[in-house]
Formats: sequence, structure tokens, C-alpha cells
Amino acid sequence: MATAYATNTDPSVTVRDCEPRDLDVVHALHVDAVLHSTAIWQEEPHPRAYFDGWLAERRAAGLPVLVAEVDGEVAGYVTYSAFRPHQGYRHTVEHSVYVVPSFRGRGIATVLMDALVQHAREAGMHVLIAGICSSNTGSIALHERLGFTTVGVLPEVGRKFGRWLDLTLMRLPLS
Repeated sequence: MATAYATNTDPSVTVRDCEPRDLDVVHALHVDAVLHSTAIWQEEPHPRAYFDGWLAERRAAGLPVLVAEVDGEVAGYVTYSAFRPHQGYRHTVEHSVYVVPSFRGRGIATVLMDALVQHAREAGMHVLIAGICSSNTGSIALHERLGFTTVGVLPEVGRKFGRWLDLTLMRLPLS
């Protein structure tokens, strides 16, 4: 049974654990982000079947994949994973948040992030990291509203769509 997470931000939105039935939406968001944005610095999207193993691996590792649902429709998802693979980083996680285009601008990302922060705190995490393409001013502004602070910009560390990309690193202390 999926866990429901409290949402103080918007009572019309339900946040729950991702189920296999939600992976078509997760995959569609991934494809859109890879092909049309600099949110994911990858040139070819993963096939749909990849996400079955992805969800199973995250569940086995105790990592959250949460979806926002509005009127029975998945509106977006959020997840976190290890920031770096070394043991010294085990209390620091990096997250990703994606919202279905028709639900953007309605506070879904904020609701998802609130639930993810709650999950991370309950899991004993110390810091949540956001790695955002520096040209994505909307995502940077969202993270600032959520209390993240910019801790650095890495110039020209990625390349996509024929141009160099800068990475803004943001940090939210959880304890």
C-alpha cells in the first residue's frame, strides 16, 4: 500500500509513493526533459522499460519516488538519491522534481518538494542538494522560495544542444 504524505500547501493534491502504474507519466516527463530542456544533461532518453528497474532499485535502497496526484491524474514526481557514492556523503542527497506541463504554475513542485523534505528529514538526512542548469531561472527561483541557497556555480561543466552549460549548486540544510 502506498504511503500518503501530508500536504499543507494544497489540500487538493495528494502526494504518495510512486507505483508501477505511474511510470508511463514518469517516462513521459523524462523524455520531454531530455529532448526539450536542459533539466537532464543526457542526449537520448531511456526506454520506458528502464523505469521498471529504476523504481525497483530505488525502493530496494529505501529511496523515495513520490508522485503528486490531482483528481486521479499524476501531475508530477520527485525523488532523491545519493549525492556522491562515498560513505562520508551518506547524509547528503540530491533531488529531482518534474511536473507535467499542464500542471505547471499551480504549485505542484512546491507540494512535491515539501513532501520530499519531510521524507528526507524523517530518514535522517542532513542536507538536500539541487543541481540546476544555471539558465533555468524558474527552478532556481523555486528553490530559493523553498529556502535553498546557492553555494556555487560550475561554469561550462556540461554540454547539450551545441552549447556549454553552467551548473548552479544549491543547498538546503535539513537539521
